[in-house]
Amino acid sequence: MKVLSNFVDWIDARFPLTKVWNEHLAQYYAPKNFNFWYFFGSLAMLVLVIQIVTGIFLTMNYKPSAAEAFSSVEYIMRDVNWGWLMRYLHSTGASAFFIVVYLHMFRGLMYGSYRQPRELVWIFGMLLYVALMAEAFMGYLLPWGQMSYWGAQVIISLFGAIPGVGEALAEWIRGDFVIADATLNRFFAFHVIAVPLILVALVFVHIVALHAVGSNNPDGIEIKKNKDANGIPLDGIPFHPYYTVKDIVGVIVFLILFCIVVFFIPEFDNWFLEKDNFIPADPLKTPEHIVPLWYFTPFYAILRAVPSKFGGVLAMGGAIVVLFVLPWLDRSPVKSIRYKGMLYKTILTVFIISFLALGYLGTQPATPILTNFARVFSIIYFLFFLLMPFYSKMDRTKPVPDRVTK
Repeated sequence: MKVLSNFVDWIDARFPLTKVWNEHLAQYYAPKNFNFWYFFGSLAMLVLVIQIVTGIFLTMNYKPSAAEAFSSVEYIMRDVNWGWLMRYLHSTGASAFFIVVYLHMFRGLMYGSYRQPRELVWIFGMLLYVALMAEAFMGYLLPWGQMSYWGAQVIISLFGAIPGVGEALAEWIRGDFVIADATLNRFFAFHVIAVPLILVALVFVHIVALHAVGSNNPDGIEIKKNKDANGIPLDGIPFHPYYTVKDIVGVIVFLILFCIVVFFIPEFDNWFLEKDNFIPADPLKTPEHIVPLWYFTPFYAILRAVPSKFGGVLAMGGAIVVLFVLPWLDRSPVKSIRYKGMLYKTILTVFIISFLALGYLGTQPATPILTNFARVFSIIYFLFFLLMPFYSKMDRTKPVPDRVTK
């Protein structure tokens, strides 16, 4: 033990190992009333690690060439030892990433985790979300299947709707007049190097910003306001070992469900891996129904709900941008849904239903009836944010206790 202690002291003299451990784990005091909804932040980090590790193994045999990309994926699946497992871990991980991130964001909406003093934590989280969408979109092209090719064709063509610079911008993104080798190569470079670096950097600043102001809790009470003589929050407990152990339980349950999908239903009934993507990309044959993967479909439905192409692009972009200003829209005197009234709870429920409905409509053909439904749900989506300054003030709230509850 003395040798180990001396070794740690030697490191501390050259790198703040113990200081980092204490500030972010052993002596970082988190609220004692974390519940089920606080698993998803750590699970998102776990999935990020899975994606990076499996991505490294996949790049060892993948060839970013229009002539060889599809066959190299088939080679990974059929001939590389455990290549099929790496592919399914990576494809399932992509959907799992968005599932845990969406649940993480929903928890923020319920408990007001975007409110003062955590505005920057929320903004960094939203930048993470946008970077994750870019990473998923660029990775979607790499298998060079039918849906990969035509999905990218549709999304990139949207940039052409921007007045004045649209066509030049779309051509710059493609690197060619059509989606070809240049597009595949640059998407591969961004997918495996540039965007993952951005993701890791954003995760770092997200956590640093969180630990600077402290974690929120289901009561929305700042535990730093009640401290003992030693400056320790009365309603806080050390993150390690209490929440590290709790997170391990969540990780085990998550990995059981994750492995069930990987080993038994990796395509997940066409939701995680689409059947058209097992067909090589053919620029001369358009699929009957082009849809993005499920995690993009709510915004795709908003895009299609607007008759004008440019208007649809603005609406889709606005649906993401409005999330960034959420901390300044909520004027409620309380943070947590526990102490908000039925008005907010009802409106939040309607918003979640509309978001899920948009996700479903984005997977369906754009018939007149379904397009009208998409327009209604799109209006509900935007009204949730635009009317928040008013209904959050009107809502009848309950008194907030001075100390956290269970």
